[in-house]
Amino acid sequence: MGKPRSLKDKLWGAAVLKMSFVLRGDEESPAFKAIYPGILRDLELNDADVDKYIAENRAAVEKAARGSTPAPSSSNER
Repeated sequence: MGKPRSLKDKLWGAAVLKMSFVLRGDEESPAFKAIYPGILRDLELNDADVDKYIAENRAAVEKAARGSTPAPSSSNER
């Protein structure tokens, strides 16, 4: 099994996924409604935490959701 993901990494992944749907206006789509709850469950996150992470890191999350930046390094945690 791989190295456990940090909370920051989990939030990053869920935030980028959510933002990719939000930017397209697809957060009410069947695809989002099928995928996102499972991601939250598997990563043991809740939507409020993801929204807070997005609010605190919006520019980077939006940039990544548009496909133009890698995930942040875990060594840069606050």
